[in-house]
Amino acid sequence: MRVDRTAAKAALYESFAASGKALGSGKRLELLDLLAQGERSVESLAAAAGLNLTTASAHLQTLKQAGFVATRREGVRIHYRLAGEDVAQLFALLRKVAEAHQPAVAPARETYLGPADSPEMTREELLTRAESGDITVLDVRPAPEYQAGHIPAAVNIPVDQLANRIAELPDDSDIVVYCRGEYCVLAHDAVRLLTDHGRRAIRLHDGMLEWRLAELPLAFAPA
Repeated sequence: MRVDRTAAKAALYESFAASGKALGSGKRLELLDLLAQGERSVESLAAAAGLNLTTASAHLQTLKQAGFVATRREGVRIHYRLAGEDVAQLFALLRKVAEAHQPAVAPARETYLGPADSPEMTREELLTRAESGDITVLDVRPAPEYQAGHIPAAVNIPVDQLANRIAELPDDSDIVVYCRGEYCVLAHDAVRLLTDHGRRAIRLHDGMLEWRLAELPLAFAPA
């Protein structure tokens, strides 16, 4: 059987393009960002991404058809998760490539995250300091994300509760704050809040997405 190489090549590249098309939505990328933190229900994803259920479900179906997410059913509720670590790697790489080559990314990032005016710490520095026990590691993500995996010994105070719970943190050590990833605003907001209250706050340069991709140790908490 003779193969039409031109048509076969076109079909191959169209199959590649289908994945690219699935990523061609800011809201779908935001959903992947949320799913990189752990499995979530449609309702939880819709609320976190500021979408109604119908729109969130449509975006998730597009991601599922592209093979980026998988599902499981629990009664009438559908839970979504990333189809594999390679999807998280692709998402992280896409952001880095965009930042390197898209001039619009830098000003958009600064508008969203604010100026880079707070001290940072690398993952390697955090691991070294954590061994010495002279820092407090603070996870400011929502509790379900913390339960799905966090930096060992990190305490969880969601950023929207932090102002009322600062007294729970020791006042005699540096507080290293992290959230979902390098482009997550929660840690930036938390560091500014802690600094305004006289605490020594340092932001982890990136966050849980990059921590997982680096295959660093994780701890888990019961739901």
